[in-house]
Amino acid sequence: MKFMKIFQMLKNRIIQSIDPVGWAKTIGVNFPDGGLHLYGRTSWSTEPWIITLGNNVHITEGVRFITHDGGTLLFRDKIPDLDVTKPIVIGNNVYIGNNVLILPGVTIGSNVIIGAGAVVSKNIPDNSVAVGVPAKVIKTTDEYFEKIQKESSHVGHLKGQEKDKALRNYYSYKGNSNGIYF
Repeated sequence: MKFMKIFQMLKNRIIQSIDPVGWAKTIGVNFPDGGLHLYGRTSWSTEPWIITLGNNVHITEGVRFITHDGGTLLFRDKIPDLDVTKPIVIGNNVYIGNNVLILPGVTIGSNVIIGAGAVVSKNIPDNSVAVGVPAKVIKTTDEYFEKIQKESSHVGHLKGQEKDKALRNYYSYKGNSNGIYF
């Protein structure tokens, strides 16, 4: 019995690594076909079927969705059926940075950027950039767009060695690093 449980866990991890978008669909996360882009491992909580994602959602390494309040366990001796579980809704055209934590009941609007390491405990409105612990809106996506246009290295259309070569040229890098290509 224990062997089968370990085998199933390993099998699930392998499937999750090989086809993370397919895995999300298999466990019940709601999103349109072709609308989810995953970059690294994502934790979908124990109730993934109450997570709804819009179109063109980018989720990076280490993002965790939490759909329940585990603190209720401390009070189950008083109220055995005590439970707080809430859905999470993500709009269209959203980027979620590395190691973001999204808590129960949160709605993130459309055209939103969530900065790395943020803890999203409250709703984030459309057209916002939110960062921090707890996550707070710091600017609009239009303001962010203006800023990044000025800072761009203009290599976003390139991939692999071609991008690496362009960045080496841009930064006048003369070292011997071989880069990492995906």
